[in-house]
Amino acid sequence: MFKLKLPTDPRWANIAEENIGEILTDHAWCEQKAATNAIGLITMLPEYSEIVTELLAIAQEELDHFNQVHEIIKKRGYTFGRARKDDYVNELAKFIIQGSREDLIVDKMLFAAMIEARSCERFKVLTENIKDEELKTFYKELMISEANHYTTFIGFARQLGDPEKVNKRWDAWLEYEANIIKSYGNKESIHG
Repeated sequence: MFKLKLPTDPRWANIAEENIGEILTDHAWCEQKAATNAIGLITMLPEYSEIVTELLAIAQEELDHFNQVHEIIKKRGYTFGRARKDDYVNELAKFIIQGSREDLIVDKMLFAAMIEARSCERFKVLTENIKDEELKTFYKELMISEANHYTTFIGFARQLGDPEKVNKRWDAWLEYEANIIKSYGNKESIHG
């Protein structure tokens, strides 16, 4: 569905499960950053009321996910730590075109779609490979949500830009992401 070029090695789930408290904290902050990103996109598109409405729903859903992860952290007696630097996302951000307003907005939508796609794929890996039944169920639900967000962001990009150009640019994003993700998958973080 996402056409990701390089799948996550299932052994990453073992790394994650060995320090689930760290993964949960990192995940919570990823959800907060996703909500912030959706709000940032709203500020760029005030004239598109339907898109703003959908972005508001995404921001609210991401904050709800943040809350759900935070509740799991508290319930399990883990310490909720400070926000983590997300090197993967920072590397992706370098690929955003700083050209025309349209190019920038389309690329920010593709940037968001890419993060959602990889997050969904990582949640699938967790669902299929960890032993913790509660978290398996939780990550399966989030996997579906992330897939919907991916579809929404790709749809916005095609709505706001020339669909053929957007498809070509998405292919470029997929290639770029494949080169980045080779360096990740060995840390206790959602994208690490």
